[in-house]
This record gives sequence, structure tokens and C-alpha cells, in this order.
Amino acid sequence: MSEPTSNPVALPKPRGWALVAAGLLLLALALVVLYTGRGAFLSPLALVVVAAIGLAALLLQLRLRRDIEKKIRAPLWLNVLGLLFAIGAVFADLLHLNANFMLVAALCAVVCFAVSGVRVMRSLRRQQKR
Repeated sequence: MSEPTSNPVALPKPRGWALVAAGLLLLALALVVLYTGRGAFLSPLALVVVAAIGLAALLLQLRLRRDIEKKIRAPLWLNVLGLLFAIGAVFADLLHLNANFMLVAALCAVVCFAVSGVRVMRSLRRQQKR
């Protein structure tokens, strides 16, 4: 007589929405790369767009993950500040303001998005260790 196995077979978790969201974000990044001229990648605004897409991907992953015990939130004030800096950089470029202002605003936007992403990733790692 055979005994039933003590370890049940783990069924794979459905990842439908996560795959759709990841595909849409990759599509957005591909559109930015395809329809942007070679010279535009020397612009700091291209770096801001890529950083914003990366942060959006991270925040969307937080929204779609079901295995997170405690709700992890990105620092809203930091994301709003990064968004304001990004808007400032775009307007500085469109209105042909001082180039240094555009560079500083773009750098500040990227730094805000990066720090926000690092804080979210750190919170995820701390939660996984528990």
C-alpha cells in the first residue's frame, strides 16, 4: 500500500496582470527608444523619462504583488518633488531658459526617483528577510 506524499505539489501562481503590466512598460520604453533621435539621448530629459518609467515599473510591481504581507508605500513627497523637478526641466527646455537650470532640474528629478526606488527596494528586502 502506498502512502500519500507529505509535500503537496505547489501550483504556479497566476501572473496575468503582472505580465501585462510589464509588457506595457516595456512597450513604453521601446517607444521612447525607437522614436527618439540619436542626439536626444544626450539630453538630460531622456534620462528623466527613462528614470520615470523605471520608477513606474517598480510602483506597479508593488501594486500587483500579492505575496507582500505589509503594505509598502513609496514616499509620496519624494515622488511629487521628482515630478515637479521633471516638469521644471521640461519647461526649461521648451522655453529655452538657462541650460544649467534644465540640467540641475533633470538631475534632481532623477535623484528623487532613484532615492524613492531605493527606499522601496530596501523595504521589500527587509520584509523578505522576516
